[in-house]
Amino acid sequence: MKAVAAGIGVVFLSPLLLAGTAMMMASSAEAVQTSGSFSGCLTDIDSDEVAKHVTDILDGASGKDVHIEGLDLPAEQVPHARTIVATGISLDVPKKGQIIALATAMQESRLRNLNYGDRDSLGLFQQRPSQGWGTAQQIRDPVYASERFYKALLEVDGWQQMTVTQAAQAVQASGYPDAYAQWENLATALQSAIAKTFPSTGKNDQKPDEGKETETTSGCAPAKDGSGFGRIPEGSVPKGYKIPKDADPKARKALDWAMHQLGTQYQWGGSCTAAHGPDPMGRCDCSSLMQQAYAHAGITLTRTTYTQVNEGKAVSPSHLQPGDLIFSRGTASRPEHVGMYMGEGLVIEAPRTGKPVRITPIKDWDILAARRVL
Repeated sequence: MKAVAAGIGVVFLSPLLLAGTAMMMASSAEAVQTSGSFSGCLTDIDSDEVAKHVTDILDGASGKDVHIEGLDLPAEQVPHARTIVATGISLDVPKKGQIIALATAMQESRLRNLNYGDRDSLGLFQQRPSQGWGTAQQIRDPVYASERFYKALLEVDGWQQMTVTQAAQAVQASGYPDAYAQWENLATALQSAIAKTFPSTGKNDQKPDEGKETETTSGCAPAKDGSGFGRIPEGSVPKGYKIPKDADPKARKALDWAMHQLGTQYQWGGSCTAAHGPDPMGRCDCSSLMQQAYAHAGITLTRTTYTQVNEGKAVSPSHLQPGDLIFSRGTASRPEHVGMYMGEGLVIEAPRTGKPVRITPIKDWDILAARRVL
């Protein structure tokens, strides 16, 4: 039977095959043990109060004096909720999809990254390795688990016209399909509060600063395009590459620090302050990698691609120097991606969801703008 919390939190469900797929998802045995003080549907959610508590926890509060109805361990649960929202944003999943994912994770695991569950179920969404959701190690990665849920959701025809519980059920195939409804209000409040904590990185309508110099490309490219290094395995330094000796000392420091993040997984909205740590939100996205790399060289950069494209001074792509920021995707004044030129025709970047920090040849870049921040 598949476990789910309803009423006082103790009923049982049975796992079923996903409609149209060969995958199954089983709920957590934890659900019958962690309902705590929760005693039914959450209908009187104070969104402002939730937002305040979410902000406190994400700012480092212990959670001991924080009370969010429906969340017994907010210090553990809120960061997982933030990862789910961030992953949804990185995949361009609409707000409703993020709410569905949050409600599902609340039902399946109480937003806890469990290492056990019904049968071989694991993680936030209680996905099963035996049913094709990934390896146990993958499923226990909150980012991977969130990606897999979203991908399954997006394959459901008409999911955006469904209710939250109908859409969750279409993915989960639960024996008690109405169970997800009880979490909708809390999921909505959490999504709204968490989304506001992220800086803009090209996922909304923020406008770039006006009146600053920008320089578009004119078809010119650096003398070296990186092709001489051949195929570069993701997360590795190509054989023979060294930071150029004539690079600015601060650029050398920034590049050296960025190279120490190679192989760490991309996380949209991640701070890049602990890319090798267990918290997905400590990982890097493209602009936070640039920001933190230069912070370690004593240079302060703003947080997003929209603002970084106005940092320093514009330079021609044909005259790049190690440490220069290069921008692609979108437009020259409104780019959606940034990397750091390394010299020798190479760029270090945090590319996108599902990919690690890596080095790529500049020939693979459609450069829209370049900035020198030193």
